[in-house]
Amino acid sequence: MNKINHYSYSGHCYPELVEKIAGKVVAQLKANLWKDDFIRINENFLTILKEPLKDGINILFNATINFDPVHGLSLRIIDIDPVFSLGELEREKLETIERLKSEGIFQLNKGLRIPLLPQRIAIISVETSKGYSDFLKVINHNSWGYKFFCFLFPALLQGDRSVDSILTQLKRVKKVEQHFDIVAIIRGGGGDVGLSSYNNYQLAREIAQFPIPVLTGIGHSTNETVVEMVAFKNAITPTELADYLLQKLHNFSVPVQKAEEVLVDTANRILHDEKLKLINTIRYFQSVTKNSLSNYQNEVKTHANRLSQSAYFLLNREGEYGHELFANLKRSFLGYIAKQSVELLNMEKNVNLLDPAHVVRRGFTITLKNGKAIKSFTEVAAGDTITTVMVDGTIISAVINSKLSEDV
Repeated sequence: MNKINHYSYSGHCYPELVEKIAGKVVAQLKANLWKDDFIRINENFLTILKEPLKDGINILFNATINFDPVHGLSLRIIDIDPVFSLGELEREKLETIERLKSEGIFQLNKGLRIPLLPQRIAIISVETSKGYSDFLKVINHNSWGYKFFCFLFPALLQGDRSVDSILTQLKRVKKVEQHFDIVAIIRGGGGDVGLSSYNNYQLAREIAQFPIPVLTGIGHSTNETVVEMVAFKNAITPTELADYLLQKLHNFSVPVQKAEEVLVDTANRILHDEKLKLINTIRYFQSVTKNSLSNYQNEVKTHANRLSQSAYFLLNREGEYGHELFANLKRSFLGYIAKQSVELLNMEKNVNLLDPAHVVRRGFTITLKNGKAIKSFTEVAAGDTITTVMVDGTIISAVINSKLSEDV
């Protein structure tokens, strides 16, 4: 049944039936499925398969051929066997498994190494999915305070378009795979027909060959799909998948905490033992030091007395020579002071002669520009203001021109 073509306003369906061989359509036919029959058949599917009648499934049906003079021949579907549809899904599943195994890729993703602390998670799910919500609740509000980075790649997880939608998001994740540790495909509960997408060869092949571990939690406890078989890890529910990731971090955290306790305990014992050793060493050092100080104090006192006596005798013997030496030293020092005073007065006279005031009194002038004496005509230019200092005042002038002297 390629398309069910259900019209909600009338409740009738007009299914498009096709038969394919090697991917090519070899037969096709349109049929009628009236409202009452559709309701009964759909309820039967929900009871047995936990999924409604839908597009894209192989069916075994009971029908009658009717003829109407106006509308011609028509095929009326009376009943559809849900058990046959389930059997067709199982056949597709086995074919996919055999094909993946023959290509040698069935165990590829399982052979990858998951990081010691898988904390960066690329999630493929529906944002409104209860399974996705449950996963985040467990992963983000764990009692140990473990932190995870979760980024959602939204996709359809069941129905005809689910395979293409999941493949598209897997390609997006692959482009940024270096930013993630794992991929988690998360879905809420559902029946076996709703899981038919996860037996698709193309989807299973992509997951089997994915470069980072793929973990699944698609919400059912029976009839494991091919995608779950080839994935690195399969959890029955999103909550179980979250618990698995928390356990990975816990397996690392607990030994670290125990090692911390051992390290702290060992360090405390070492510090205690070394503190006792230090206290004993200090006591021994203080005892030895007191004895040594007492001995050396006695020696110092003895040497001090000897030195005092020797100095006293030496001063008495050299007293007269000391007085004469002091008198000579005093005379030499006074003579040196007098000589230096004369030289200082001569230097003062020479400095006073160089005072600009003396130069001006002799009839000379001093020309300044910006408070500094001008030594060359090149230091001024036409338009500059200069100041001429004389003995009885100053003249402020504006430069009209300047030139080099012919005598230079």
